[in-house]
Amino acid sequence: MADLFTHLLVGYSVGTLLSFRYERLRPAHVSLVMAGAASPDLNRIELAVSDGFVAGVFGLPFSWEPLHTLVGSALVTGLLVLLVASEQRKWAVALVAIGVVSHHVLDLLLITPTGRSYAVFWPILEYRVPSGDLYQSIDRWPVLASGSCAALLWAVRRRRDTATSESETPPG
Repeated sequence: MADLFTHLLVGYSVGTLLSFRYERLRPAHVSLVMAGAASPDLNRIELAVSDGFVAGVFGLPFSWEPLHTLVGSALVTGLLVLLVASEQRKWAVALVAIGVVSHHVLDLLLITPTGRSYAVFWPILEYRVPSGDLYQSIDRWPVLASGSCAALLWAVRRRRDTATSESETPPG
């Protein structure tokens, strides 16, 4: 998988581009896109709390892997949005979902030995779409490309904010 940093940088870039289009989006809104971009990797909780441990505690079969599917991502999105004020939830759902989609799109572009990606539509479909075969998870260029894009957008955003604040300052 593209590493978490790449997902966060792409989420930042997408959120910042959206904030250029929709003036009401602020940095907190960009953070929602970034949270959505990171959320499918919550299945990495397994590194700290194994499936076997949870299954032993509850006495039921258990796996963290469904968190890295669209259905699991939708459930996590629903839980994340509960942390937002009720009047902001529609925007929050949309922004987190955009981040989730960016994560899955990046992961579907990975080179895989079988030529097929993971079962992103599970449990609805077991079908594995053909992988994009664009990069490996150990490649450095995706983080360099997304980092460059994020840095450029950060500079543009900063310049726009400076220009806006200067134009709103009354002549003194």
